Amino acid sequence: MSSFFFCLAKIFCREEVYVMAVVYATLIVKGKKTIEQVPELLKAQVQEILDALEVQQ
Repeated sequence: MSSFFFCLAKIFCREEVYVMAVVYATLIVKGKKTIEQVPELLKAQVQEILDALEVQQ
């Protein structure tokens, strides 16, 4: 039973990381943050989002 909850926790944490990457990408687009200010854990995902949006930094 505990492995089930562990799997659920991993799924939900992954979703939260993606949401935070979107938040940081939005802040970069608005000029409030730079890619250098993004935590290392999120940098790759944020860069992918910015690339998909064709945003020049």
